[in-house]
Amino acid sequence: MSAGASTPGPPDVGIIEFSGPILTGPDREARGLWSVDGLLTFRRPAGSPDLVLDGWVLPGLVDAHCHIGLGPGGDVTAELAERQAVTDRNAGTLLVRDAGAVHDTRWLQQRKELPRIIRSGRHIARTRRYLQGFAVEVEPEGLVEAVRKQARAGDGWVKLVGDWIDRDAGDLTPCFPAAVLKDAVRAAHDEGARVTAHCFAADTLDGMLDAGIDCVEHATGLQSRHLPRFVEQGVPIVPTLINIATFPDIAAQAGAKFPRYAAHMRTLWERRAERVLEAFEAGVTIYAGTDAGSVIRHGRIVDELEALHAAGLPARAALDAGAWAARDWLGADSITEGASADVLVVAEDPRNNPATLRELTHIVLRGELVSRGYRADSE
Repeated sequence: MSAGASTPGPPDVGIIEFSGPILTGPDREARGLWSVDGLLTFRRPAGSPDLVLDGWVLPGLVDAHCHIGLGPGGDVTAELAERQAVTDRNAGTLLVRDAGAVHDTRWLQQRKELPRIIRSGRHIARTRRYLQGFAVEVEPEGLVEAVRKQARAGDGWVKLVGDWIDRDAGDLTPCFPAAVLKDAVRAAHDEGARVTAHCFAADTLDGMLDAGIDCVEHATGLQSRHLPRFVEQGVPIVPTLINIATFPDIAAQAGAKFPRYAAHMRTLWERRAERVLEAFEAGVTIYAGTDAGSVIRHGRIVDELEALHAAGLPARAALDAGAWAARDWLGADSITEGASADVLVVAEDPRNNPATLRELTHIVLRGELVSRGYRADSE
């Protein structure tokens, strides 16, 4: 067995009975749920269960901003990509929206014991305006074609780098002109893909909203003027608060050479929680994402849920951002008749305290009880 291989799980089971409360939504409970040949049903099967699991049942968690197949230097080995996937799965993440990776993870999508991955292809960035080795780098005249190519390479999402430090300006600036962004988003939509974008600064958000963006990552520059537009246009944000926690370190490293940029990053960090709560209270949709895969280690989805709760979201809303609502947004079933049995079992009601999810009693993925004997907590 290779170092990246998962420890074999228990024998296959045809029928699993879930004997505890079934959370079909943040405010909905049911009783009586079974997994029969990998699919959920509320109808009692004719046969006896092969396994009975007791506890509170909820759908597998969603990491809506994750980079399986990406490391600090860009591409990673197949072994490391697998370890990343296993680490996320062991933390309860059973569905990942990839937010850009160099490694082609389509082979991981075929592995029934690993999380489901909705791929975005590679990041698309302005030339020399992003982390080296991460992105397809283009100038504005090449953006539309790059978007079309990555839309065809992914599973319905394209990831743009909306802003980054401009070394000539000494601060964050938008990477692409507004008119080109509009053409790029239109091209992605023509290809049947949605577009999400890395956005730190306030000015970047105006251009993205004008372009018809479908989602915004980080959104640290969110201002009151943006909120009505996010709501009216139905654009969600994925704040990645555990990533934003690294901004003071980034500022410290850049301060001597780029003082304006460093001060800007500190200001964005200082108002991170306030902005998320203001967005939530205004009716902006928020989803949970860790940004794991570059500087953030994998398996931290519960940390992100707790960070959203600490920012002021009610516990149930924070959990919804990484469970039922996130699954619905991505077109994935939760706990419904005939859905794939991708669920978690915990000893206490997780809607009252996201920390409960740190002690998962059972993980069931595609109707199989997952063995967590192999844990890949370091990369």
